[in-house]
Amino acid sequence: MPSHALPTLPSLQARRRSLLWRIHFWAALIASPFALLAALTGLLYVFTPQIESQLYSPLREVQASGSRQSLDSLIDRATRHAPSGMVLHSVRPPFLPTDSAQMVFSADPGLAGEHARHGHAATADRGRLIIFVDPYTAQILGSLWEDEQFSSWAQSLHASLLQGEGWRWLIELAASWLMIMLLTGIYLAWPDSLPSLLPRKGLQGRRWWRQWHALLGLVLSLISLVILTTGLTWSKYAGEQIRSLRDMTGQAPPRAPKQLQSQAPDGATPLGWQAIWDHSRQQAPQIAMQLTPPKQALGVWRANSINTAEPLKRFELLLDRYTGQGLYYAGWEQQTAFSKATAIGIPFHRGDFGWWNQGLLLLFGLGVVFSLVSGWVMYFQRRRHGASVLPRLLPGSWRALPIAAWPLLPILMLGMPVLAASSCVIALMEGWLHYRERAAIRQ
Repeated sequence: MPSHALPTLPSLQARRRSLLWRIHFWAALIASPFALLAALTGLLYVFTPQIESQLYSPLREVQASGSRQSLDSLIDRATRHAPSGMVLHSVRPPFLPTDSAQMVFSADPGLAGEHARHGHAATADRGRLIIFVDPYTAQILGSLWEDEQFSSWAQSLHASLLQGEGWRWLIELAASWLMIMLLTGIYLAWPDSLPSLLPRKGLQGRRWWRQWHALLGLVLSLISLVILTTGLTWSKYAGEQIRSLRDMTGQAPPRAPKQLQSQAPDGATPLGWQAIWDHSRQQAPQIAMQLTPPKQALGVWRANSINTAEPLKRFELLLDRYTGQGLYYAGWEQQTAFSKATAIGIPFHRGDFGWWNQGLLLLFGLGVVFSLVSGWVMYFQRRRHGASVLPRLLPGSWRALPIAAWPLLPILMLGMPVLAASSCVIALMEGWLHYRERAAIRQ
């Protein structure tokens, strides 16, 4: 065969698998430590509803008896109980008969500077305070700082390992390379036929680990793509890129016009909380909601859904503060395709859809842990038998990249800047290794 002839298909397949295996290893090396932590903390976060039910049921649940008092009287009671220097930010009225009313207070912006000058800025620095009120008796059940709830702690642990916003890039680094590890793993494990995918009996050692590593990776691949994609929408740098692309393609969620104002007839007085709640319930789906009052005399009320487990009832409603008339409404039908996808995908990621969702995520999390551990078990088994530190890269492997990868790579790099930056480091390391190999050959 002439020296310039193209490689035969088996040679091309071998080179391609060699390249993808090498990339798969780099991805696992970078992502594994943080991915393992993310999987374990994610398993904890998934069961937040059950944990918070045990922790906060005396605050969130009441005994239904008689008729509820007006929302205005409940707010008046909570306001008198709130710490000095805090003003009412929003209200979450009770939805179920056994729900308490939740009044959310925040630091008064007008007093923040005064507090700081007198050394009393601690209250302002703690964020928002939720005061829970029994809607039947107006009894104060207790209070809880919003960022001290278990769900806030668990989310911070999962998203940034409790290291603050500046360290979110670590989780983004792991998620980006997990995406690469998943895509290359799917290619490497894809079976020639369905029967070859089924587990075989009698396998031992590295072959047993490899069988279950590949099988679980393929079975969980669809859920993995959903979890990784929705997770990246929350990330700092990839999230910004995704939101920019969303806005450029006209897929941004509907937004209310900024110039909306209430109309104040002569002698009219603003409606109270109870009246606005009544108007909101008449114009919106039956779902738990939050009410936010106007900030100016001609401002508008805002009502929006807060139960992410029912995305089809998602809504935002703006109302005139004097008449209760709806000035703007955006429900499920008004959402873009991107908004609908995230309204389903993100709650699924968090396990908001109930026990079946949590059970599926539990199996997924355990599967991820097994995949990561089994990959390293196979690696050390290979090393014990004398294999090199890095998977062997056949000559010409970098030219055997699948055709579909060429348009995909720029998209991934543009969409995940942390992946692009870390890939440059890997490319430099690969170049250095290649230089050393060539130098050893010449000697």
